[in-house]
Amino acid sequence: MRIGGFGGADGLADVIRQEQFTHVVDATHPFATEISRNALAACAKMNTPLVALERRPWEKTSGDHWIEVADIAAAVAVLPIEAARVFLGIGRQHIAPFAARPQHAYTLRFIDAAEGLLPLPDADLIVSRGPFTLAGELEMMRLRRIEWIVARNSGGEGARAKIDAARELRLPVVMIRRPQLPERLRVESAAEAMQWLGHRADLGA
Repeated sequence: MRIGGFGGADGLADVIRQEQFTHVVDATHPFATEISRNALAACAKMNTPLVALERRPWEKTSGDHWIEVADIAAAVAVLPIEAARVFLGIGRQHIAPFAARPQHAYTLRFIDAAEGLLPLPDADLIVSRGPFTLAGELEMMRLRRIEWIVARNSGGEGARAKIDAARELRLPVVMIRRPQLPERLRVESAAEAMQWLGHRADLGA
């Protein structure tokens, strides 16, 4: 286990060489573009096979009111001018730009308590770790009278409940699309990744 960065693509290439890794599975968050680009570059440099384990994105269904945008800046721009109660389901690293809309009351949810002051003038923090349930998300949104939701299209089941709750409550969701990455081999499950590595999926190893 290694905690921390590698020092860019060249640093990761050095680790691949030193540790004699024969394969790389990029199982990072779908929005962690820097490490994914570095992994691609490092594996290309070392001629090491790479596969991306990438969750299927959420797809808009009947009853969803999505406003799809390209990035955080666009998400800030489409929020209403009039004051609203907004749930930011985007993680702690991306909340500062929303200070440009100080009229809103924001609800944030982090895995750990915030360090220092939050960059938003009117923000309430929930410290909680998923996966979250539909019932729990409905209760949270009703209790806090949420009117808008901002989310990144991370996919998967662990954070999906807020999207299902928004549909049930008929709330608008500002959905940030996944960033574009260079073409690479992709799989959508750990079992597929294990098969790619040459292991039998039914053994789980």
